[in-house]
Amino acid sequence: MNPYSSSNFDDFLAEEGILEKVSARALKRLLAMQLAEIMKTTKMSKSQLAESLHTSRTQVDRLLDPTNTTITLASLDRLAHAVGKQLRIEFA
Repeated sequence: MNPYSSSNFDDFLAEEGILEKVSARALKRLLAMQLAEIMKTTKMSKSQLAESLHTSRTQVDRLLDPTNTTITLASLDRLAHAVGKQLRIEFA
């Protein structure tokens, strides 16, 4: 019998000890997808974004990397302003 048949996926991830890691990566992937869409819509290249952030293209690649979850709130705020957006964070 499947021990997870009546529980949800979050319960499974929590029991495996990976819920926080998986959640962080999913959020970062969503953020990276949103930024890519904003950059596409505004025709902003990674080089242009790096220039507006006063940083390197390599650093921009790290910021946009969906697997890199070590981005700070300050960096997210600077990134949002660089693409003409405001950062909004909320608990759900």
